[in-house]
Amino acid sequence: MAFVEPVTLRDRGVALVPLALEHEEGLKAAAADGALWNLRITSVPEPESTRKYIEDALAMREAGNRFAFAVTDDASGKVLGCTSYHDIVPALQRVEIGWTWYAQSVQRSHVNTTCKLLLLTHAFETLGCAVVGWRTDNFNFKSQAAIERLGAKKDGVIRHHTLRRDGTVRDTVMYSMRAGEWPEAKAQLLYLLNKPR
Repeated sequence: MAFVEPVTLRDRGVALVPLALEHEEGLKAAAADGALWNLRITSVPEPESTRKYIEDALAMREAGNRFAFAVTDDASGKVLGCTSYHDIVPALQRVEIGWTWYAQSVQRSHVNTTCKLLLLTHAFETLGCAVVGWRTDNFNFKSQAAIERLGAKKDGVIRHHTLRRDGTVRDTVMYSMRAGEWPEAKAQLLYLLNKPR
């Protein structure tokens, strides 16, 4: 049995659905909303690479080290983006959350906060994770701020760590949250989501 079993997670009009080939056109449309593949610090696929992006994610799911979700509008099924559990280490009860991106039109909305609430709740309360991690590009300041807003702690920086799409080598900023820190982080996420807009 896999550590992360197929599951659909839902809340506040957002559904995280196991990524499948049927999401190809929806992912292309979401990425085109802002031409997100032009950002050198993200993992958004170019339109012509979307099918391979999904196939690679499915191969990683088969291998047990990544479980990708299509982020969708629960009512319409419209694809809003993508997010994943990755670097899944059952022996350590550890997953990381990443490969996350959203159509420009839903950025700075409740979508990302809702996704993190769903993923963290599932990780800590269903999978029994001891720790959840994140990693991001040293130049992705937006992502770093978003991760820190969740209550994650900065573990450090791995220098000269991995290739960017443009061939440059990035430093990777690592973050984590332990199970004991989750109740406070969950309370904060719920507070942010329930605040009048």
